[in-house]
Amino acid sequence: IFFLVRARHKRPSNLDLMEGHDFEYFCAQLLKRRGFQDVEVTKGSGDYGIDILAEKDGVTYAIQCKCYAAPVGVKAIQEAYAGRDYYDRMVGAVLTNQYFTAPAVEAAKKLKILLWDRGYLESMLEEN
Repeated sequence: IFFLVRARHKRPSNLDLMEGHDFEYFCAQLLKRRGFQDVEVTKGSGDYGIDILAEKDGVTYAIQCKCYAAPVGVKAIQEAYAGRDYYDRMVGAVLTNQYFTAPAVEAAKKLKILLWDRGYLESMLEEN
């Protein structure tokens, strides 16, 4: 039991050590294990801020991934909003190893962007 508890606490800190592209692929694998289909990591440049395209239960998603050392701001919300429309997806989301600034939360409410923060990411990890 000690090993399991230790591993669970160690995993989130490893999230903070990932580089951007590694974090995107990690998130894509996590989404697949959570039942998302047609999960695709975009090519990077010219992706309009969207890192992952996916579908679940008939709903299409455009997801922006941010592996930061500080809270995520409004710019990520704007990118997810623009990318959702560019890729003609039903839902835009920002998935991060951190939390969001108050202005980012406000912008997300107005623009109808889902915010998947560190707590959400950790809960997804615990379910796998």
